[in-house]
Amino acid sequence: MMNRIIIHWFRQDLRLTDNPSLYEAAKLGEVLPLYIFDNVNVDKNSIRGAAQWWLHHQLNSLNDSLDGKLCILEGNALKLIPDLIANTGASGIFWNRCYEPWRISRDKVLKENILPKNIEVKSFNGSLLWEPWEVLKKDGSPYKVFTPFYKRGCLCAAPPRLPISKPKSIKLYEAKDYSRSLSSLSLLTKKQWESNLAKHWNIGESTAQKHLHTFINTELQDYKNNRDFPAVKSTSKLSVHLHWGSISPNMVWYETKKFQNIKNSNLSINKFLSQLAWREFSYSLLYYFPNLPNKNLQTKFNNFPWRKDKNLLKSWQKGKTGYPIIDAGMRELWETGYMHNRVRMISGSFLVKNLLMDWRDGAAWFWDTLVDADLANNSASWQWVAGCGADAAPFFRIFNPTRQSQRFDPNGLYIKKWVPELSKLPTKYLHEPWLAPSDVLLNANVAIGRNYPHPIVDHLVTRKYALDCFKKIKNK
Repeated sequence: MMNRIIIHWFRQDLRLTDNPSLYEAAKLGEVLPLYIFDNVNVDKNSIRGAAQWWLHHQLNSLNDSLDGKLCILEGNALKLIPDLIANTGASGIFWNRCYEPWRISRDKVLKENILPKNIEVKSFNGSLLWEPWEVLKKDGSPYKVFTPFYKRGCLCAAPPRLPISKPKSIKLYEAKDYSRSLSSLSLLTKKQWESNLAKHWNIGESTAQKHLHTFINTELQDYKNNRDFPAVKSTSKLSVHLHWGSISPNMVWYETKKFQNIKNSNLSINKFLSQLAWREFSYSLLYYFPNLPNKNLQTKFNNFPWRKDKNLLKSWQKGKTGYPIIDAGMRELWETGYMHNRVRMISGSFLVKNLLMDWRDGAAWFWDTLVDADLANNSASWQWVAGCGADAAPFFRIFNPTRQSQRFDPNGLYIKKWVPELSKLPTKYLHEPWLAPSDVLLNANVAIGRNYPHPIVDHLVTRKYALDCFKKIKNK
């Protein structure tokens, strides 16, 4: 048995620990570790920008963990895999499932129509706590509301599987005659931007595990109370590690649950676990509604009069809206590839409900600039904030950016960090600098309209107009 060659096809599971497919492959024989950058079968949601940068370094870290024996290929997986099997004599290929529509279609074709019948093909769950088909309503239909999805679905289903240890030994088969170099994938394209991203992140499996335990030991206890304050170090920032699979949701789930009933932190633990469940909900929506990235789940929004204004969109993208909390968030995003979740909601609401820009314009920008750009999370979150998705925030719920800023960044620490031209303003005026008296602006070296913009729209005026537009489609 040990002379068999089994391909483990790495995808969104770029780790050795708690990797079901890799673990099973290692029990059967030599493992040929494979990564394919499939730029043929992918749809328009191919990775871009910040995500490409992360993937390059994640693959580099994984290759180091595999003693440099990761086989890297680029092109059509439907052609490359049969060729690799024929040339290496591999007798099986294992992988952990992915849930993007294009991957599901490709994998189905590969499994049913391409691979020879004598090749052992197995797929596993290495990315979710519960498979989408394991959490359904009694009538067999998918949930469209989060709370029953989590409480009646997830928590009443079988518990997530326990994490699997790293294989004690992996006999690696090196396909060096077929592998390309990592640099040949040309994932690094914007040196200055990427050098800025590198200042804010450490990448790799061991880093992800350390990050989890640091969060549990230092921030988890106060997570429920502090999670909405962007200036407070209180969120896990594990979304990017979960997306690329440098850590599994099962490990996060069970390591967190170890601390239940300790230090009076149960409320925070339950809140954090529910955030993991939101990720599960997004994946369920994508699985059952594969048009989630590009079509309104609530079809009445197909008639919404979205505005097309490149200048307004650019002002939002560059953090020059004149609303400090939004500008801080958009600049944090550009500098780090990340934005605090509360600020994502505020910025998203502003784009859709104040600028009246199509939510897909916002989703496209986040897709390009987030290191944790995730098709399920990104699409579901934008439809949520726009009011057109499943269990969405009602369209009439329009965040007031000034009030949100005053509530969640009361001392302006987040704003001062990312909008330094306002850092000398008294806190009283920091959230709405256009109201500051001229002498206060002068002393703070702030010139509205020169070194910091006027608000590009009036919140109250645009709020009223947005509600009027919503009433028209609501009554149709």
